[in-house]
Amino acid sequence: MSTFVSMKEILNITLIQSNLFWEDVNKNLAHFKQLISNISETDIILLPEMFSTSFCPKSIHLAETMDGKTVSWMKEISKNKNCAIAGSLMIKGNGKVYNRLVWISKNGIIKTYDKHHLFSLIKEEETIAKGEGRLIVDEEGCKIFPLICYDLRFPVFSRNNVDYDILIYLANWPVKRIDAWDTLLKARAIENQCYTIGVNRVGEDGNGVSFNGHTKVFDAFGKELFSASENKEEVLQIEISLDDLKLKRRQMNFLQDRDDFKLL
Repeated sequence: MSTFVSMKEILNITLIQSNLFWEDVNKNLAHFKQLISNISETDIILLPEMFSTSFCPKSIHLAETMDGKTVSWMKEISKNKNCAIAGSLMIKGNGKVYNRLVWISKNGIIKTYDKHHLFSLIKEEETIAKGEGRLIVDEEGCKIFPLICYDLRFPVFSRNNVDYDILIYLANWPVKRIDAWDTLLKARAIENQCYTIGVNRVGEDGNGVSFNGHTKVFDAFGKELFSASENKEEVLQIEISLDDLKLKRRQMNFLQDRDDFKLL
């Protein structure tokens, strides 16, 4: 017996481009709670990479468990706002620490993705364990592929060979490489014929690294639907049309000509 999954034609997605408090879970959670409090209605809330601590992979003493403070906070937000919520944080388990993207659906189901591409430029791999596999989430009948920051630089890993609809990157992407961020987000949208969303932070971290945001959304043809203000905290909402995505794919179905290959 087949199961019918209804699809919502319009998805309302909230992107939070925020400053982050260095290694301070309580301050970050309180700050995000305040930012989220003014959201009246949404389907999905997206937070930056390591939103509860800032990007500090050497500080593994801040790693939590899946039943810890931050995931419990995410569950509460999801329930109170009746929406999905996603963000990454350091999670410990099996003697390892992961940079884990936690996705909590509107129905309370939790799914996770552990960051696969670890940022060797600052030796993230020395303290963070590499994740394996990809995560595809079904939200309101829409197939969503969430990834983390550095994954953006690796097109094969992001390849749309499962017909997903929305590609998401949650990031701490610095000012000095922001041109690459802008360019690669657009490229991922075009080559995968999908909506592509990048959520980045602003402010300065504990290592003196500056971030200027550039949270963006592109459609399946690579058209920029909007870009957040530079160097400014913002809670942004965008309505994404799945019918428009289907139309674009009917007009130019490049995905049907993709190569079928496997990595060795």
